[in-house]
Amino acid sequence: MFLQHYPKMKHSGLIIHAALLHFWTLCLAGSVHGNQVWPVPYKRVDRRPDVDPYCQALYPFCPTGDPGGQIPYMKDSDIISVFRLQTPVWEFKYGDLLGKLHIMHDAIGFTNENTGRNFTMEWYELFQLGNCTFPHERENISAPFWCNQGAACFYEGIDDIHWKQNGTLEKIGEISGEIFNEMARWVQEDNATGVFYETWTVKTDPGSNATTWFESYDCSQFVHRTYRKLLELGAVLLSKTQTNYTKIYLYSGEPIYLGDDAIFQQSSTKDLATDILMFYHTFRPHQSVWEAIMSLLEAYEKMVLEKTFYLYFNSEYWKLPMKYPYFKITYEEIPLP
Repeated sequence: MFLQHYPKMKHSGLIIHAALLHFWTLCLAGSVHGNQVWPVPYKRVDRRPDVDPYCQALYPFCPTGDPGGQIPYMKDSDIISVFRLQTPVWEFKYGDLLGKLHIMHDAIGFTNENTGRNFTMEWYELFQLGNCTFPHERENISAPFWCNQGAACFYEGIDDIHWKQNGTLEKIGEISGEIFNEMARWVQEDNATGVFYETWTVKTDPGSNATTWFESYDCSQFVHRTYRKLLELGAVLLSKTQTNYTKIYLYSGEPIYLGDDAIFQQSSTKDLATDILMFYHTFRPHQSVWEAIMSLLEAYEKMVLEKTFYLYFNSEYWKLPMKYPYFKITYEEIPLP
């Protein structure tokens, strides 16, 4: 189930809680770049933007989910088992290949012990990871064009083989039907206001005392938010194994705020606009093998030799003065709340 209507994905009647308004206030404060807040707060929206028809998914998003975005209602007295789910990214196509690199996808499973019905809930990109991480080049559009949205998907069933074979399927707790229904309401709100996927976590260095400049917003972050909400609602979660999650890091000195799409429309920032466009051209889709090899060399030159990375976050551009070790994929333990 895609928790927004696709492709228009419009919501009505959304109740914005005072806490969420407070969060938005912090977001706005964080964008006052003379008094910058770190990490930069993730900016939520009041409605999900329409999807441009140009943005197409290679594989359809949430194909077996409810088109109307409904999560089944449970009886308050029902007992619901909660499962931690993890599998290599694109396991259906590449098997355990990405698992060997610790590039994992995370989700949550539920079983109604009274009815025997199983459900899976996950949050991931509408147009696959590459489109959320790097933009497209389009004719007659001066700025980079982004196909970047993620959303929650809720569907019936748990594919045991899919999650167990190369990953994890572990029961971590039980909740009542009442708690499940409260969680479902929260998921709808979280999903309606947090719509943009963010691949990178940006820090000063790999050390434990490092400053974090930007936090990722991805499948594992959705799982962590859901765990925290369940804890807030009274759930007790416990894992007998180490709870490791994939993190993709960039390392840089203090980021430099550049601006929004106006960069590409003003003559005074023409050189900066050209540099950003050339940087993203390196990561353009549908390259030949030879083009991809050359692009890797160009990316190495930009990130390591010139120590520059252009980050797009909250619909704004930042320049990252890159530092050794520049880039790293980790698989680190994040305990249950």
